[in-house]
Amino acid sequence: MLNRNSDLHSLKPLLIAAQGIHWSHQRLLAVASQLSMLIIAMIILTNLAITLGERRLQEEWATQRYSELQTVGTLIADKVAFQQFRTQMFAKSEALQQYLQQGDEANQNKLLGTWEPLVQNIPELLGIALFDPQGNYRFSTGPIFSTESLPPSLLGGARNMGGNEIYTSPLEFTPIAGLLEPYMYQLAWLENPDQSIKGYLVTYISMLQMLEAIKPAFSSNKSPMIMLDTQGVLYAGAEQLDPMPRLPETLGASLKQSYPSLWRNMSMSNFGQFHGEDATFVYLKVELTTQYETKREYFLLSYIRNSDIATRFAQWQNLLLMASVALTLLAAAAILLTHMYRLEQRSRQYSIALANKLFSSDIGYLIVNDNARVISANAKAASATLLPLDELTDRSIQRTLHLDDATYAMLLEQVYSTGEWRGQINLEAIGGAILRTVIRPAPNSNKRAPHLLITLEDISELSSCQKEAFLSRLLCNNAVAAALTDASGKLIMTNDVFDTQMQLNGELDHNLATLLDNDLSNQWPRITQQITMQGKWQGQILCSANHRHSACLQATLQGHMDSDGEVQYIVCTLEQATQRNRIKEAGELIPHRSTIFLNLEDLERYFRSLPPQSRNQSSLLLVDINPEGMLSHMSDIGQLETRQQEVEMRLLLELPSSYQMSHYQLGKLVLILPDTDATQAHKFASEILDTLNENGLGEGICIGIAGYQPEQSLEAYLSNAEVALKRAKQTGNQNICQAFTRQKPQA
Repeated sequence: MLNRNSDLHSLKPLLIAAQGIHWSHQRLLAVASQLSMLIIAMIILTNLAITLGERRLQEEWATQRYSELQTVGTLIADKVAFQQFRTQMFAKSEALQQYLQQGDEANQNKLLGTWEPLVQNIPELLGIALFDPQGNYRFSTGPIFSTESLPPSLLGGARNMGGNEIYTSPLEFTPIAGLLEPYMYQLAWLENPDQSIKGYLVTYISMLQMLEAIKPAFSSNKSPMIMLDTQGVLYAGAEQLDPMPRLPETLGASLKQSYPSLWRNMSMSNFGQFHGEDATFVYLKVELTTQYETKREYFLLSYIRNSDIATRFAQWQNLLLMASVALTLLAAAAILLTHMYRLEQRSRQYSIALANKLFSSDIGYLIVNDNARVISANAKAASATLLPLDELTDRSIQRTLHLDDATYAMLLEQVYSTGEWRGQINLEAIGGAILRTVIRPAPNSNKRAPHLLITLEDISELSSCQKEAFLSRLLCNNAVAAALTDASGKLIMTNDVFDTQMQLNGELDHNLATLLDNDLSNQWPRITQQITMQGKWQGQILCSANHRHSACLQATLQGHMDSDGEVQYIVCTLEQATQRNRIKEAGELIPHRSTIFLNLEDLERYFRSLPPQSRNQSSLLLVDINPEGMLSHMSDIGQLETRQQEVEMRLLLELPSSYQMSHYQLGKLVLILPDTDATQAHKFASEILDTLNENGLGEGICIGIAGYQPEQSLEAYLSNAEVALKRAKQTGNQNICQAFTRQKPQA
């Protein structure tokens, strides 16, 4: 026998080629689709990781660049402020004051000798010039700047500044060595003690030299820095060897025109980032100086190319690609191994199924693993357990054979202790058969919990024969006409006397209540209840004159109970009984006393079928069997119904054949007594009340008696009896009361 860990491919040779591993077209298509989905998913995830990595690197660079721009902006503002301080110191220098007082050439040369070393040692200081009170040029340190006069807004009474204040101009361009260079100038007012103007001192500062002095300390040439004014005009940063597309390439060009989207973003905020198609930009607005009615604000702009970001991220990108390829290969190997495992498992199951088919096909076989689950079964076993063959695999043997916990535990204990278990398993409750079962451990197994081999043999036919023999013995014990039925009265078996008497001709497709007439089908629940309580029921069966047998029968129904105390079988015996007179009026039959009408419509038909004389001299009893307080809760209804059935069965035994009983309401019964006056009716009511008291059923029973009035309907008859019943309940001493029992005199 193949155990759980056996290698099917090690069996040399295989019985048939189908036991090997076979890649079907569906399996190959599944593998191809799974590998394709894996590759697509890994490509998407890898691209996403690379994109996120590059974006993270861009954000880190932008943060670093923004910090540098802040530092550069602060340093530029500090240098401009320091130049203002230097300009103010020049304006108050002793050499300048002596020149302004004397104005001779010697003092001029002395003043120039003082300025020239400062211009040579400070790169951003382009030169210093002096203007007269009218704003006309007098002399300067070099011929770089023109001799044009100063703007009228800074002269005389038109000016808004003066004293110790320093005016800083906006950036302008001037040609130096054939190239345009951005510069600004600072102006100081030279005043007399009476605040009259005696001249103007102007210092010229190169913004390009200032940026060149600051920028190398914070960034390399690969991270450019561009300076723009608030109108987008380029003042510095156009000297890049490999300029960016859409950025201005010459000084004085406008970013607003060349790159509108970037400028729109910059003009809406003082700082931020902008992710373009070719690069990521970082910008910051800096304020060089604040003076009366004027601010000097400029943008510092830097960028890094996306290609540079990709180059910097190339190493991590290669690592991600290698990791992605490794994961893809591992996942592909897992997919292939999974399919190989499934094919191996299917091959193993096929080999076990093949071995199973070598067994006899007339007996069901199950192979159960050490976890008590079915690993193989043949078709006969599937038929015996009422399960499809494909659903038996990996199913618990306890569920398969419908065993309770106690039986299952006992079964396994006996198998492991004695090596075998034999017994019968009854599956008739689920529509199955009775199975003779043998359970043995698998041979040559050293495991603590070995595999089990289970054989199932259908012995339902044998059990049916045994059951039929038992039923036959039940019938043989009766010397009269006898029949065996189930609890519903359906015939199971009859003896020859019963078959002849009922003229069945061997047919059993009949119901006992229908065969015996007398409306027994309506009384059958009460009959079975009496059989359950007393073990049997007896009654006389009245038959019509044109029936297939002329004599009346005495029926005895003997019950046989199952283990739960419920009626399982009923043995009916029929004996000859004295035939009673039948009363027939207007073609309608007066029912036997054992009949209880279930509704007032049947009682109405019975009442109308009575002869006029019997009806006129009749009495009606309304019996209330509901004790005080019984219906205090809805759950007491079942108790009341049980009590009513017991009272009905007791009244049936005492009820004369000419009287008729019917249901009226829950807890109330109606009795019609033909040819009975009020005195006789009261006597009969007292007798039945005594009988019920003797049997413990008289508690709380009240009886109302009414006499029939001429031309009275059954509804009015019942209403009069209800009046009497109400009086009986109100007296408290007597449980019987009469009303409307005296007839009115005939006119």
